[in-house]
Amino acid sequence: MIEILQWSTLAICGLIAAARVPSAIRGENRSLFYIFGLMTVAILLSIEAPYVAIDQALGGINLANLLLRFIIFAAIYFVGIRVTRGFGADSAYRLITGKAGMVVLLVISIALVVLFFMMDTVGSSAGLAGPSVRNQHNAVLAQYYGAAGRAYPGYVALVLLPAMVRAVRSRLPLLVRVAAGLLALGGIAIGISLLFPFVPPGWGAIKFIVNYTAVLCYVLGLALIWAARVHNNRVSPAKRTYTEK
Repeated sequence: MIEILQWSTLAICGLIAAARVPSAIRGENRSLFYIFGLMTVAILLSIEAPYVAIDQALGGINLANLLLRFIIFAAIYFVGIRVTRGFGADSAYRLITGKAGMVVLLVISIALVVLFFMMDTVGSSAGLAGPSVRNQHNAVLAQYYGAAGRAYPGYVALVLLPAMVRAVRSRLPLLVRVAAGLLALGGIAIGISLLFPFVPPGWGAIKFIVNYTAVLCYVLGLALIWAARVHNNRVSPAKRTYTEK
């Protein structure tokens, strides 16, 4: 079931990213293409077989996992910019792109890199499954490393959540409100992921479901915003709306 969820999510993200290529070449809403492209690569790196192949090419010390974390950071950053601009959430935009957001990103990034190189990471293993159980030292550091990797997406998700809730309760077009609802659900899923250190070891499948629920909700939510923009342009080509921001 987990493999089906992984590969189906990869296929959805990949197809949407490919569909965005013509618009990106024309210079239209390139941020959406960046988001879908980055998410596609992130999902690819979360699947065992491609992860091991890529990490072996990088030296076999799980640098692919560190790369994955920063790809996720970049994707969620672009999601934050796209969503806050689209919904006119100026305060949330400042919290993500302003001094506070940059400090949060810098501190978390430094912590992530330091924790990674403090571990014995030899031996390619998706999700650091192998190194994290090698010894007690690695096990503890892996917990902190995972928490650092979830911290920035959690920060952005929680910053976006109030704006998404307001959009759901607004009088915006139905398609946009559904998109906002999906984005809010994705943000809640990311928030839940911050509690992973307290999840019993035998509940590993729950972690996969929560993570992929977040990804699918964000991807589908952004795709609906794109669809709303296309629909709006067909109905009223001369009228600029939130979907064009």
